[in-house]
Amino acid sequence: MKRQNLLLLLVALVFSACGTSGSGEGGGSVVGPTPPGANVMQLTVNSGPTGNSVNSPFTSVTICAPGTSQCQTIDGIVVDTGSYGLRLFASQISVNLPPETTSSGETIVECAYFGSFTTWGPMKTAAVILGKEPAVNVPIQVMNDPNFPAPPSPTSSECSGSSPPQVCQCLQSALNPTIANSPQIVGANGILGVGVFQNDCPACASPPGSGNPGYYACPSGNASACSVVPVAANEQAENPVVSLPADNNGVVINLPSIPADGAQSVTGSMLLGINTQSNNGLGSAAVYTLDSSGMLTTTFNGQNYPGFLDTGSNALFFPDPSLATCPSDPGFYCPSSTYQASAINTGFNNQSGTVTFQIANAQTLFAANNGGNTAFNDLGGPLSGMFDWGLPFFFGRPVFFGIAGQNPSISGNSPFYAY
Repeated sequence: MKRQNLLLLLVALVFSACGTSGSGEGGGSVVGPTPPGANVMQLTVNSGPTGNSVNSPFTSVTICAPGTSQCQTIDGIVVDTGSYGLRLFASQISVNLPPETTSSGETIVECAYFGSFTTWGPMKTAAVILGKEPAVNVPIQVMNDPNFPAPPSPTSSECSGSSPPQVCQCLQSALNPTIANSPQIVGANGILGVGVFQNDCPACASPPGSGNPGYYACPSGNASACSVVPVAANEQAENPVVSLPADNNGVVINLPSIPADGAQSVTGSMLLGINTQSNNGLGSAAVYTLDSSGMLTTTFNGQNYPGFLDTGSNALFFPDPSLATCPSDPGFYCPSSTYQASAINTGFNNQSGTVTFQIANAQTLFAANNGGNTAFNDLGGPLSGMFDWGLPFFFGRPVFFGIAGQNPSISGNSPFYAY
């Protein structure tokens, strides 16, 4: 991703700490239509492989050792339109994947920032199969690899003297105190980043390689000796959609509408490509082009905010001091009655449209008598200085994510959203 896109990663994944088990009837399961096609990947919103996720869309991805028939399918991977690249926990991988290395043979290791955790682990090459598309060889990040169990110490040499402060952010606890060292922390077996750019850190390709997230050269098994290095784009975490032979210009997230009190699970789909197959046409969707940071403008309560659409955020996160937060979890809003609101999204092509939404009391939604519901279209939380249209935005409308430089006939070189 571009250096200025750090804000997307900072709020890309925000998982609830509230339990979702209960004994009530709940909203049951909601299943949307799944179109046929090799470019179709099923999405399921449920509590996930660790049982602690809310409003998280999961899919399955097949990986193979490049050039072999040694393959495995890994489920419970959260789809995140606010990040770029496939990241899997080492504990879930059973095939032998070759590491990405520097010219001197050191392993390339990445530090990437998400809303409530930081990922750390080596880059390896995998043949990735999305849906029934052909396999594509791309670098992926392996989290909690036993050879690289922890980032370098904050006292290491790259954190001293005149080193750029960004270099040390993975090594210190001020921004993200939790290293994602297990699926329980992430609430998933991995992360599939399919946002509107190709790579996660173009700035990291140039010396001193200190863009965020950061890349390191690490001697095998000796994380304390890692040093920050520039890493070429083709060795960075990469949105695997871009490498597909045909359906490579974006994705479509399609989730059905759900009841106001939520649903126990929701089944929908992610379509690969835009206007490339009979099932992924734009139709009458309005196109909102984005700036170089992947943002549009959201006007809310008379104020303009950078806005973005993110399946990896489990709520609508936005600033509203008039809304009470939950006493047990201040990361969510708990209004005394359901809050009705609207905001205006405006693209850099001047396309504008009003979005109406509502915010319910999160504590009530998560209550035990709500039947263990894990999908909500009215969950919200506080966020300063920007508007994060998380998963509640996606229920009941197809949403298109056009990758920068891949859609000249739709948006020129600009990335875009459409809905």
